[in-house]
Amino acid sequence: MRSLLSALQCRQWFYPGPLRVFTPQEMARAGMQPWPVAVDSYVAINLLALLPAMVWTRRDDGWLHPLLWWGLCGALAAAALVVARSLWRQPTRARLNAYCYGLAAAVVAACVLLVRHGQRDWVIRENAALVAGMTGVLSAWWMLTVFRVQQIEARLRELADQEAALRLSTRLAAAQIQPHFLFNTLASLQHWVNTGDARAAPLLRDFTAYLRATLPMFERELQPLADEIEMVRRYLAIMQARLGPRLAFSIDLPPEAQAELPPGIVLTLVENAIAHGVEPQLRGGRVDVAARVERDRVVLTVRDDGPGLSAGWAEGVGLANSRRRLAQACPAATLALRDTPPGCTATLALPIA
Repeated sequence: MRSLLSALQCRQWFYPGPLRVFTPQEMARAGMQPWPVAVDSYVAINLLALLPAMVWTRRDDGWLHPLLWWGLCGALAAAALVVARSLWRQPTRARLNAYCYGLAAAVVAACVLLVRHGQRDWVIRENAALVAGMTGVLSAWWMLTVFRVQQIEARLRELADQEAALRLSTRLAAAQIQPHFLFNTLASLQHWVNTGDARAAPLLRDFTAYLRATLPMFERELQPLADEIEMVRRYLAIMQARLGPRLAFSIDLPPEAQAELPPGIVLTLVENAIAHGVEPQLRGGRVDVAARVERDRVVLTVRDDGPGLSAGWAEGVGLANSRRRLAQACPAATLALRDTPPGCTATLALPIA
């Protein structure tokens, strides 16, 4: 292992650059960060600072000669920036070395041509400046490539952490299915079975369908709105069987309302509507779930006719978790709650699929 590491370190002397190679999928996933314009400004400022120095050191040759040299330096700097932008787009070790060895070969070839055309003394006199300039350019390309690779790696790690957080939030949402809802439903089912109540069979059918739809869905990051509404329909049917005439509901999902969302978002809104808008009232209440298409988005509302938002109302864990999951999975989605006497309305806007 040590010999292998030593060989890799020695190879950096002749074939420098980052060892990390990104696949096209990784590059597309990381996205193309904008070119740092500060690099262009830095080069321009250095060129402007170089002009007086060149004029002063070469004042014996007149004004034209230093200006020509300064123009040549500017052209070379522009070419170096073009190469730097290419490395920014594709920061690969092979591309870096191709540019580096290409530059070295071009400098050597230019010196040979100058020597053959009687400029041997000039090449010897300017040799140190040529080597210093070439070393500076190569070092800048190398540092830019290493920085860009580290930037892409950091972006990929950030996206991986976001996905892990989203998966954790999804599992948390699964764990937050109201335990009292499950226990109360099972208790009602057991009581109706023991007493031979005819409501036991429909409740068991709806409860089984609800669990079948609910448990696997939390392994997904996104699911179709139609699947979410079907789960909500089963949940409301169960609650209606338990609450009887105290709960009325309606669901309106037109076929063109097609969108995707993190699982359990609408279910959380409906649970809140029943817990805060229906169950506290002796007479019960009504929950209406409706969706409509507005331009390029689907707007879904969950409305109850309860007492509405109380004074000093603050979001609970369920709504806060829903907002966080929406922000991670659907940045363009919005969720808002407002008083609509009588009752409260939750409005969820999703980009249309």
